[in-house]
Amino acid sequence: MKRLLAAVMALTIVGLTACGDSAGGDAADSRERRPDISSSTAEVNETQSETASDEQSQESSQDSETEASQSSSETSEETESSEETTGSGILIAYFSLGENNGISGDVDADAGASVTTLNGSVTGNTGIIADYIRQATGGDMFSILTEYYYPESYDETLTVARDELSNGERPALASHIENLDQYDTIFIGFPNWWADMPAPMDTFFEEYDFSGKRIIPFVTSGGSGFSDTLDEIAAYEPDATLLEGLSIRDYSVEEAQGEVNDWIAGLGL
Repeated sequence: MKRLLAAVMALTIVGLTACGDSAGGDAADSRERRPDISSSTAEVNETQSETASDEQSQESSQDSETEASQSSSETSEETESSEETTGSGILIAYFSLGENNGISGDVDADAGASVTTLNGSVTGNTGIIADYIRQATGGDMFSILTEYYYPESYDETLTVARDELSNGERPALASHIENLDQYDTIFIGFPNWWADMPAPMDTFFEEYDFSGKRIIPFVTSGGSGFSDTLDEIAAYEPDATLLEGLSIRDYSVEEAQGEVNDWIAGLGL
């Protein structure tokens, strides 16, 4: 009888263990997978360059209409100058919640104040700052995308983010830099989540060696700034040169372009 009871208890324990394993694991298991998980810097840059060219063309047209006194040769010189600044050895890599939660239409209140739109596309506060940097430097944009979307609800996203950080997870990325050698200056931006970088940033830094390059960090937050993330970046990339970063409060993002321009001017790039 004792042997029979022991056997039953053993089977019960095995069953409970199996159930526990299936319920745990990566936090991404229950989330929607991004349908277009293959991407590269080259593809992203091409899209960004086309967008930038379109915007520059529209700006040139508006300038021509409002400043009729300018000659066509001056307009041509301005266009050529704009084209020359694109791909200037500067990469702007950033992680933005709005580009990683699957929202493609109207942004509602549940998404949180950090999710917004830029030129008709959903992004976040960090994406807005990244675009300010692009306008100031002519650098190429690279969005750090995860294979699995975060929840559309900001509160649910914070819960997932906390679990990822607590468990030391490394979320898989859907976008990858394939032409890193052509860049010597890398702006790297992210939101501050739980006084830390989002877990996908750990994946990002573990994937790339930025030795010999200049890293310029920027962060958006509700008030915590960089917290200890600058030390983390320095530990990940000990052979890179870490330049002065910029911290922007969430509520001031829309009015921060002047601050971004002043910061970049002071870097002496």
